Amino acid sequence: MKNWLFLSFLLASSLSVSPLFANEKSTLQQPQGFTIPRTETVKISDGERSYELYIKLPKGYHQQKNQLRKYPVIYLTDAMYTFQVVSGATRYPMNINSIEQAIIVGISWEKGLRGDRSRVRDYTISVDTSWKKVTGGAERHSEFIAGKVIPLVEKRYRAEATQRLYVGNSLGGLFGSYFLLHHPELFSGYVLGSPSFWWDKGLIFKHLSAVNQREISINSRIFIGIGELETNSGKGESNFDMTGDAKQFIKQLSPLMVSPEQLKLVVFDEANHQTAFPSSAIQGLYWLLQTEGK
Repeated sequence: MKNWLFLSFLLASSLSVSPLFANEKSTLQQPQGFTIPRTETVKISDGERSYELYIKLPKGYHQQKNQLRKYPVIYLTDAMYTFQVVSGATRYPMNINSIEQAIIVGISWEKGLRGDRSRVRDYTISVDTSWKKVTGGAERHSEFIAGKVIPLVEKRYRAEATQRLYVGNSLGGLFGSYFLLHHPELFSGYVLGSPSFWWDKGLIFKHLSAVNQREISINSRIFIGIGELETNSGKGESNFDMTGDAKQFIKQLSPLMVSPEQLKLVVFDEANHQTAFPSSAIQGLYWLLQTEGK
């Protein structure tokens, strides 16, 4: 009799508890991913190369009152990293209107190719045979952005063509400086985070000298952010004097600017190459898009 009662209790317990565990197990096996609000992915190609654009539309973009409104566009390289950083960092300033609402466009690495191989190929300004990876694809990639990415964005979205902003970090910062010197009309503002001006023994400075000789004027606004530890002296943590290079670039670029107020360099205390970019991104975009006084 006692054994029968005990078995009955176990059966009743298992029937009452099993659905709970089953639901919990089912939930654990089917996690839902997190999606950044108001984002979409657009596929785009450059010949045989396939890329993706990660698009984030500003709050209120689809509201009736904004149907004729055009927005600045922030173009990002290294989008798998930079898109998340810039999306998060600009959310609050945009929501309280301390900076302008803007469309964010992240340009991916080539699909099917390792990220480091894609970025080293696409963002470097010369062929360097000392590297095992393919290098020197900056001109092709700049033509892809100018000829395909920007036209697609400006046809598909309410983008303000006079307010295109470029944000790039490390080799992406070097790539941005190439845009600035060779396609100065394309972007109205630049955020160059920890730019790799050391590439190919400082080749970008030769490009800068050549532009100086053409006596052209640059009317863009340029923000360069760099960590104080991005140097190879003292407490520095870099193999190159990237901080010194950034200062030298600003010095040599200054005579080309329509106004010296269009240039800004910020050295972030205690920041190294791994940590400087989030500060560069938000400080640079705040400087370019702030609404105070407008």
